[in-house]
Amino acid sequence: MSRSAKLKHLILFAALSLLFLISISSAGAEHPFPKPEGLVNDFAHVISPGYKQKITAVTGELLQKTGIPVVVVTMPDMGGAEYNDYANRLYQAWGIGKKGEDKGVLIFVAVKERKMRIETGYGVEGVLPDGLVGEIRDRYMTPLLKQDKFGEGLFAGASAVARVLAKASGVALGGQAPENSVKKQSGFSLFPILILLIIIMLISKKVGGSWFYLLLLLLGHGGGGGHGSSRSSGGFGGGFSGGFGGFGGGMSGGGGAGGGF
Repeated sequence: MSRSAKLKHLILFAALSLLFLISISSAGAEHPFPKPEGLVNDFAHVISPGYKQKITAVTGELLQKTGIPVVVVTMPDMGGAEYNDYANRLYQAWGIGKKGEDKGVLIFVAVKERKMRIETGYGVEGVLPDGLVGEIRDRYMTPLLKQDKFGEGLFAGASAVARVLAKASGVALGGQAPENSVKKQSGFSLFPILILLIIIMLISKKVGGSWFYLLLLLLGHGGGGGHGSSRSSGGFGGGFSGGFGGFGGGMSGGGGAGGGF
């Protein structure tokens, strides 16, 4: 075979190889992601209007006060994609958070595959390390998602994430705490009160006075405490409809946690 014939065969082989690679790439290309609709994107239609409003309220308040978006997404299916990769590519495609700051969170659920993931942006990985994200997943979300309570589970997860970010930013959020939260022990005990009463009674016997009168004297200075912490639960309740922010080219390095339910 002449040199020119060999060259033609090499060129033909290279062209065929290139076409083959292009065809594989095209066949393996995922369908384009839908455009974001806001902070709550229920493409699987599994979140009730009431819980959608609750999620939007807490994530909208966080975005307003800190500039950090927590975006909730449900998909009916992922078309055979691996859920961690799918969530990461969705995060990048939407650009959650401001470019350069990369502060944002994606809370993702695929209904058919029964998979979920909390994907964190580069800028919040220090506040939401993988271990803490896994704890939020296990404590607030997975038990409810297993029961197909998608609205409740996503609200609980979004609220928990939002409150961690708010605390780190030095702001407070209104509204109710996430479900399944651990209740703090009040530390209240009757034992110190009983000891105090016994001491008062002993002192009153020695001085010949009334123990009840001494008790009133001790408590008299604290009876006018009218500074209650009566916060309104209204918060940001109007939602975050129209002109929402949070999609500005933010990036994620794959931090977070996910799993099946």
